[in-house]
Amino acid sequence: MEALELFAHPVRLRIVHALSGGRVVTTSELCALIPDVSKATVYRHVGVLADGGVLEVDAEQRVRGAVERRYRLSRDRAVIDAGTVASLSAGDHRRAFAAAMAVLIAEFNAYLDRDRADPAADAVGYRQHALWLSPDELAEMISEMRGAIAPRLANEPSPHRTRHLISPILFPIEEPPVPGE
Repeated sequence: MEALELFAHPVRLRIVHALSGGRVVTTSELCALIPDVSKATVYRHVGVLADGGVLEVDAEQRVRGAVERRYRLSRDRAVIDAGTVASLSAGDHRRAFAAAMAVLIAEFNAYLDRDRADPAADAVGYRQHALWLSPDELAEMISEMRGAIAPRLANEPSPHRTRHLISPILFPIEEPPVPGE
């Protein structure tokens, strides 16, 4: 299965997010992390991601006669590279964006459904800003955002860390000016 097919499904994308930061979990633990998704659905999509090489078996153990597997992300397979992105059609981009938005909505609803959800105290943000940027200013801003986010992608789970979902979304909302006009 191609990378886009693997990641253009909201449940699979949520599983990838749940395993970020070097996390190693069983399918049962994944079900607890995304409780709004049925266990059968989580198990099915874990199988698809494992078959696609996105998930690797970290360990196996016998539990009540069955084999329990602990999964981790295969870091080199858990990304869509720039070449693949460049080759996507407009329809592919629509599908991928729809999956990303479905994940945002599902994760936000799951957050709000928690007993102790407190958007103000948790610094929840979903603002949108329209910016006027030259190509150089856009490149500089993207570089600054990558510089702020990329080092934190390697953070591993720990007792003092809470997993957050950040989704920078950026696209022009007007036609760019034609050079020389």
